[in-house]
Amino acid sequence: MNSNWAPTRRGLIVAGSATIAGTAAFTLSACAPSAETSDQAGSDPKGVESGTELAPLADVPVGGSVGVQVGGSAILLSQPAEGEAKAFSAICRHQGCVVAAAGETLDCPCHGSRYDAATGEVLNGPSTLPLIPIEVTVTDGQIVVA
Repeated sequence: MNSNWAPTRRGLIVAGSATIAGTAAFTLSACAPSAETSDQAGSDPKGVESGTELAPLADVPVGGSVGVQVGGSAILLSQPAEGEAKAFSAICRHQGCVVAAAGETLDCPCHGSRYDAATGEVLNGPSTLPLIPIEVTVTDGQIVVA
């Protein structure tokens, strides 16, 4: 090998551009829709069986949402109309991040996906899959897993 070898300016620019392009391609592929989990691992939240009390309905504002932890699972609750309760797994199906309650929406802090708090449907991506619903009823003022 030539001990007098020195990189040229053009050689460094080309090598640097190739490295940046490769890094950008890897980063974008990590956020690609194909990375979504259509059948998220443990799609049914753990520790949440029929009859499990999630929260008092009074703790969930009408038209709003709250997050709770039950049996080690993150759950989102909403009250779209007076006396009507909805529940969803708080795990984003795009990359598995924990989604946060944000009033009428449920927001993923990792990549910006937003969901409708009343339906769990995607309002804007990158996620294309809705949140996994949990069937609930209201019994004696408590939101209970059906």
